Amino acid sequence: MTGPSPLPKRPDSVRFPLELVYQAARMYYVDDATQVEIASDLNVSRPTVSRLVAEARRLGLVRIEVVDPFLDETQGLAEALRNALGLRSVHLTAVSNAAAPGRDLAAPVAAAIQEMDLHAGDALLMSLGRTVHDLAHSGLLPPLPGVVIVPAVGGQTEPQSWFQTNEITRMAAEATGARSSFLFAQTLPSPALRASLEDDPAFREVMALWQRAKGALLGIGAPTATRQVLSSALPDEEGLFDAAAGDVCLNFFRGDGSPLEFPGSDRMVRASRETLAAVPWAVGVAVGIDKVPSIVGAVRARLVNALVTDVVTARALLAAL
Repeated sequence: MTGPSPLPKRPDSVRFPLELVYQAARMYYVDDATQVEIASDLNVSRPTVSRLVAEARRLGLVRIEVVDPFLDETQGLAEALRNALGLRSVHLTAVSNAAAPGRDLAAPVAAAIQEMDLHAGDALLMSLGRTVHDLAHSGLLPPLPGVVIVPAVGGQTEPQSWFQTNEITRMAAEATGARSSFLFAQTLPSPALRASLEDDPAFREVMALWQRAKGALLGIGAPTATRQVLSSALPDEEGLFDAAAGDVCLNFFRGDGSPLEFPGSDRMVRASRETLAAVPWAVGVAVGIDKVPSIVGAVRARLVNALVTDVVTARALLAAL
C-alpha cells in the first residue's frame, strides 16, 4: 500500500489541504504509524486523522491491492481443465454462492467477454437460466457500449424470471450500455404460430443476429432429473427428459453429447446446436458438482467452447475426466 507518484492533480472538491492528506496517508499506510502518533505529529485530532485517511482514498492517493494467495493454483487449474476439455479458454473464481452466483462470477465472466473483443454493432447472445439471470441482475457485467445483446431462446410467456430471456437481455443491456434486441415469441409455439414467425421481420432480424454473433453467454442446465422446475413450455410427459445430462438454450443432450429430441423440439424458438457451434466464443457458465455431467455433455455436444466456473467444480470436472 503506497502513496502514488506523482501526486494527482488537486480536485476542486478537496476537503483538507492536499499536503496534509498526503502526509497522513503516507504515515498511516507506509510508515505504519498509529492514528494517535499521526495526530500528534500533524497537530490534529484523532478523528481528523480518520477523515484524512478516508479523504486520501477518495482522492485516489492510496492504491490498495488485495493479492489472491491461490492465484497461481487457480490459473494452473484453469489451464489443466482447458486442456482436458479441449476448450478455447477457462476462467475460474475461487468460490461462488450457489444461490446467487452473479457477483462471484462477474470477474471471470468479464475476462471471458474481454476475449471476445466485442465492438459496437457486434452481437452477444444470452441464454435463459438462473446463473445468467443472476449475472444480468448483478449489474457487474463489463461495459459493452454499442454491442447488441440478443436473447438466444424464446420465453415471452414464462412464469419464472430466469426463463424470461427478454428481461435478462434488458437487464444486461441496461447495466453495460449495450443495445437490446428482443424476441417476442414463445419458447414452444404452435405449428401455425411457428410458421408465421418465419415471415415476421423482427424475428428474422433476431435470427440474423444469431448467425453473426461473435460471442455468447450460455447457462448450462443441470441434469433434468435433479431439477425442480423446467420451462413451462416443455412437454410434461413423465420420463421424457430422464436421459438428459443437461441443456444449453433448451438444446437437450445426453452425457455423450448426442441430442435428445422430443415432440415439438423441431419448432422450438432457440439458437440451434449448429448455430451455437458456429459462435466464435460460446462461453458456458455453470457452477456446482451436480453440473459436472452437464458441462462435459455440453462440451461434447459442441454447444460451448469456453467455460466460466468455480474452483470446486473445476476440480470435480478434472476428477471425473
